[in-house]
Amino acid sequence: MMNNILNTPDLRILLIKLRHHGDMLLTTPVINSLRQSLPDAQIDVLLYEETRDMLAAHPAINTIYGIDRKWKQLGTLKHLQKEWQLLRALRARQYHLVINLADQWRSAIVTRFTGAPVRLGFGFNKRKNAFWRFCHTGLVSVANHNVLHTVEQNLSILSPLSVPPVSTVTMSYSADDWNFARQKLTAQGIGDRYIVIQPTSRWFFKCWDENKMAQTITALQQEGHTIVLTAGPDKKELSMVDRILRASPQTGVISLAGELSLRQLASLIDHADLFIGVDSVPMHMAAALQTPCVALFGPSKLTFWSPWQVNGEVIWAGNFGPLPDPDAVDTKTSERYLDAIPVDAVVDAAKRYLA
Repeated sequence: MMNNILNTPDLRILLIKLRHHGDMLLTTPVINSLRQSLPDAQIDVLLYEETRDMLAAHPAINTIYGIDRKWKQLGTLKHLQKEWQLLRALRARQYHLVINLADQWRSAIVTRFTGAPVRLGFGFNKRKNAFWRFCHTGLVSVANHNVLHTVEQNLSILSPLSVPPVSTVTMSYSADDWNFARQKLTAQGIGDRYIVIQPTSRWFFKCWDENKMAQTITALQQEGHTIVLTAGPDKKELSMVDRILRASPQTGVISLAGELSLRQLASLIDHADLFIGVDSVPMHMAAALQTPCVALFGPSKLTFWSPWQVNGEVIWAGNFGPLPDPDAVDTKTSERYLDAIPVDAVVDAAKRYLA
């Protein structure tokens, strides 16, 4: 039945993933695989509303449905109304195939409620029970996921279907996104040649020492390169960028920190000569866009989260000093595990990709 469903006229598919921004970007190989094999299918996505930007411009996606975590602030009744409206809208689409990449109970309930005749999910170890099986018509083994990159893990959901995997990650943006970013550059006197440096992550234990980042910027600026610093709008990230700016040259270095949406940032990275950054969403975007990239990586699991098909180099802190077990890291720690990475390693790698 699974493969027969793919021959359905007006085939409608729902993909579910409820995670962070980077996770959403790494679902695009599944979307690209479906589009290549099923060019006429309508592919919808259910995600957390705050991650919409990661997929909003993807040409293969028909409709994006969002779960807004701010609904909880509306009070119990209105929150339930929003959830019910979403469930009704999804059920009304009469999907033929639902692919649930998520591990939450909520995603399983939504999968079941759609009423789709084929509902695929993963047989997660923590979900080995009758209700999880009841919500799906087929469960795909995760037995080898511990040795697979997140992209490969996601693509394994397609194994019961006659859909060859397409492993390309796609970060899409619009012409308007680039026009906005280019206007920001022009306003600060920046032309076509520049390096994007993203020193921040939402998790500060993934960040490098501010003085080392400033030394790297100084070395590259002295070589004649223009540096554009970027970051999210979070106050802690903006403060980090301010500290780096104060220790950096006063010319040839600008900040667009907190001024760009994720898609505008993607356009900026796409047109850059080089991207330098820590383990973060922009790092994954740079890899997807094939912008030359120097990625600084710390205690996260390299197997799962290294930049996929990167045009560049991953500098792993573990090559310069001991790192803790990724599963044992306190995400609120003030420890900077990347600090073991020397400035010369980053500057030398940057120069190789700028040559």
